Amino acid sequence: MSNAKPLFVGNWKMNGFRANLTEILNVEESIAKTPFHGDVVICPPATLAALAVDALKKSVIQIGGQDCHAEEAGAFTGDISAEKWKDLGAGYVIVGHSERRAYYQEDNKAVKAKSKAVLRAGLVPIICIGESLEERKAGKTLEIISAQIDGCIPDEAQSAPIAVGYEPVWAIGSGLTPTLEEISEAHKVIREALHKKIGDKADLTPIVYGGSLKPSNAKEILAILGVDGGLVGGASLKAVDFLEIIRACDQ
Repeated sequence: MSNAKPLFVGNWKMNGFRANLTEILNVEESIAKTPFHGDVVICPPATLAALAVDALKKSVIQIGGQDCHAEEAGAFTGDISAEKWKDLGAGYVIVGHSERRAYYQEDNKAVKAKSKAVLRAGLVPIICIGESLEERKAGKTLEIISAQIDGCIPDEAQSAPIAVGYEPVWAIGSGLTPTLEEISEAHKVIREALHKKIGDKADLTPIVYGGSLKPSNAKEILAILGVDGGLVGGASLKAVDFLEIIRACDQ
């Protein structure tokens, strides 16, 4: 049974302009008025991150990065290191998102290196795992996600906080979601794999669900034992939708 503090992460992906910062401020205003008993992180595009950090200086909401390079610095044009996110004022960094795995061929080894980098910088990695549609059809879901936990979680996670995002790849942006039973089974297997990797600390590690999480299905998904929050994509772009998902955790 999880004792993890609830966590909600809004991943804006490559969306949003300066004008959209008002959505972040609206989330902040609501949380300030009616406190939420968990952690809320918003990961805007890198172009907006510094502006968002400055706007939220006195807020409990944290800003996160959507990705990072494994090295601290160097000749890596266009990349951002975990240390740069730390210097900016971020608290979290997403690593291993399915879109990074699919479009940039990032494997478990690369995700593990990035996870180590985030921990090295003193930040919390949100380590994403999940199966493809082909893998699910082949009945390999539980095998795949267990292997991803084993291959992506660095030894340093035994003594520093991490979060895990379960995102069935085929559900992201498709409007499709696994059944409640499938989500429950996946989160249970992830927790068991985490126990093997980091011991009892697994019980304090939030495992959040991502994959077409939206206001209409948030309440029933978040009621599943072992689901500690959400990794929210499109629905996090509008404060009203993101807040409805977050507040569903308290219902």
